[in-house]
Amino acid sequence: MSVRIVRLGSRRERGEGVRIGTVRRPPRGVPKADFSRRNFYDVWLPALAPSVALLARAKAATTQKEWDAFARSFRAEMGRPEASRVLDLLAVLSSGSNFSVGCYCEDESRCHRAVLRELLKARGAAIK
Repeated sequence: MSVRIVRLGSRRERGEGVRIGTVRRPPRGVPKADFSRRNFYDVWLPALAPSVALLARAKAATTQKEWDAFARSFRAEMGRPEASRVLDLLAVLSSGSNFSVGCYCEDESRCHRAVLRELLKARGAAIK
């Protein structure tokens, strides 16, 4: 059993399980009834997405220093009790079920899901 970190909209892997969208906004131009069928997500969990202001900073980051500042700020947001509890829950669930969490970004190294990967791993999540 494990959690996968994925790009939303990508082809699902066999045995991936429930796909959780950790994004601020649903996919544009896609009817809600098609989110799962088109491989975006089965469940929307914006509590694990960067705040609107922080998301703007991430998109504007052009240097490693700016990206690192975003990542620090996002870790701080995820340290708040509500988000921290969700991360704790997902880490525990990863030992007994398969599921995935993801975002739309093409490059994981410049996406908040890379930080989520680290935070889940630090909590003992089984990462695939």
